[in-house]
Amino acid sequence: MSHLRRLGNTFRIQISLDEEGYVGRECPVSDCLGYFKVTPGTGVQGDPFCYCPYCGHKAKHNQFFTREQIEYAKSVMLNQVTNALLQDMKAMEFDHKPRGAFGIGISMKVKGTPHPIRYYRENQLETEIICDQCTLRYAIYGVFAYCSDCGAHNSLQILNKNLELAEKEIALAATVQKDLAEHLIADALENVVSAFDGFGREICRVHASSATNLARAENVSFQNLVRADQRIQELFGFSLSASLSTVEWEFASRCFQKRHLLAHRMGVVDEAYIQATNDPDAMVGRKIQISSNEVRNLAGTIKSLGTFLAQQLG
Repeated sequence: MSHLRRLGNTFRIQISLDEEGYVGRECPVSDCLGYFKVTPGTGVQGDPFCYCPYCGHKAKHNQFFTREQIEYAKSVMLNQVTNALLQDMKAMEFDHKPRGAFGIGISMKVKGTPHPIRYYRENQLETEIICDQCTLRYAIYGVFAYCSDCGAHNSLQILNKNLELAEKEIALAATVQKDLAEHLIADALENVVSAFDGFGREICRVHASSATNLARAENVSFQNLVRADQRIQELFGFSLSASLSTVEWEFASRCFQKRHLLAHRMGVVDEAYIQATNDPDAMVGRKIQISSNEVRNLAGTIKSLGTFLAQQLG
């Protein structure tokens, strides 16, 4: 059995990268089993641990092989073993021709093929991220995630990226006709508010265990700044408004109310808006006015507010 012996007792099987340089990973926690991809050579070097981007579970890298990779590795091993076994058995083939009065011959032929290799392809994912803490390049389903190398959560990074997109939208508005420009500016305002709402909900969910009420912390809305501030004080014991001057807070709150008009009243001012903002330039029944500078300033204010929220919860 020389071919079989030459295989030895250890198999080293290469897991190939996909076309974009990623290798697949899968969370070993049965309630998660989240699939993600990382780029070897980026991020933290030499760290034996990996974090699941979805649930945050931490374990050694060799615990994050995907089920498809494991099945592939098993099939490669079986392919090599069965191939070696077939070669050894073929070496024992014989064919004795008929001899003697009765003309009886005997032979042995070995037939068969090695165990087939179970190939696989890595999945396509929705969001590619480069961690701003350790520079790991990774890909996930959804948007928010823990970095699988350093464990940092990307919520603030995603907020800032979305704010940059809104600012690009404002810049584009300066190059087009008036009606399209107005639409782009209004859309940018809605995107700034939506980005902060998504960020706020996610970061509160991540830190819900430190809140006075876990269930309520996982469902905080940030579409209304005043109510969000009240909820943050109740759950985490600090005030969002404390990070801004009175003028900045009133400005941001008014912009959020304008977004509410855009989303629910086609931008037409109602009495509730007047009572909430005391906006001297608004008139009931008229369309709300939104300038590009207003949205640009709001993006800067929200960036500061998001940084403050992340620092307080982190």
